[in-house]
Amino acid sequence: MSLHDISATTIDGETQSLGEYKGKVVLVVNTASECGSTPQYAGLEGLWRHYRDKGLVVLGFPSNDFGGQEPGDEASIKTFCTTKFKVSFPLFSKVKVTGQGQSPVYRFLAADYGEPKWNFYKYLVSREGKVIKAFPNSVAPEDATLRAAVEAALG
Repeated sequence: MSLHDISATTIDGETQSLGEYKGKVVLVVNTASECGSTPQYAGLEGLWRHYRDKGLVVLGFPSNDFGGQEPGDEASIKTFCTTKFKVSFPLFSKVKVTGQGQSPVYRFLAADYGEPKWNFYKYLVSREGKVIKAFPNSVAPEDATLRAAVEAALG
């Protein structure tokens, strides 16, 4: 199984196969609009803009699992992200990233690298759809360790 075998619902309510990202390096992030780490949206957008032509895609999955820090609906989340942080990378519908009702995406990601411990937990996925590494929210998108892992995955 790989990430490419899973589908998810976009922030606009459309079902999307993650197989569309075959051949891309993917950074999957669980996001929240009312978290101390919310400014990472800007860094994620910068990371995506810097590396997208080399094959990176950032996928944001809003979640209310930690501290109730994503209380809004999809429309308000999308508006917040695009107006406050100019987010243009793909966003998906709000999901459960831990425990009962965990989304298939996060069940796959957590299988070998554990469940997210907080918002803005990042999973780096290879071009073949396999998880390479996971980064806690304390590792910002600008962090040299994360950027080196992205560059190595991009080859």
